[in-house]
Amino acid sequence: MVENFLRAPRSAGAVVADAVRLVGLVSVVVAAIWFEPTDAGILALALPALVVPRFLGARPAFDIVTGVTVLVAAWSNVIDLYRTFPAWDIPMHLVATGVLATLAYLAAGRFDVVPLPGDPDFRRRTGVVVTTAFGLALSAVWEMVEWLGKTFVDSILVTYDDTIGDMAVGGVGALVAGILMARVRLVARDAADDAAGVTRGR
Repeated sequence: MVENFLRAPRSAGAVVADAVRLVGLVSVVVAAIWFEPTDAGILALALPALVVPRFLGARPAFDIVTGVTVLVAAWSNVIDLYRTFPAWDIPMHLVATGVLATLAYLAAGRFDVVPLPGDPDFRRRTGVVVTTAFGLALSAVWEMVEWLGKTFVDSILVTYDDTIGDMAVGGVGALVAGILMARVRLVARDAADDAAGVTRGR
């Protein structure tokens, strides 16, 4: 996976994906200078999700979708968009949970925990069920983080109905993402495999 991260961009889409990562890094600096330290922390928490797709060898389109989704979700928190437009919470939980659950499945696949789409032993139902489970787990963790934020950091709105609703929406997003992942190729060949192919060709 390190080879994937170090591989130079090979398409315009890959360049755009790297540009999104750069925007994420700049966002942390901007928040640290012009916003509150907690805002910079929120954006910093988004950085791993921006980098992981490159390690996994995600195809540029999915890489870009992941980066943009995570940054929009983080900046929505920083500029209080969730309070200004409470309904904005719903599409963000739907899309962000779906994207992150898919990322979690692909990461598990790279570590041979589950079969990746395209592997001989991959079954679509496996991808759908496991991705949905990842999404529900991530939703639960996020609600715990919100509770911690409400209790120790900020006056975040956390109610029982809001928590259950967010988890339900996140689960639906993960289910839809699992269905799509089972049918659309989201990872490219490993850089190590490409290098091995070049070596054999010589």
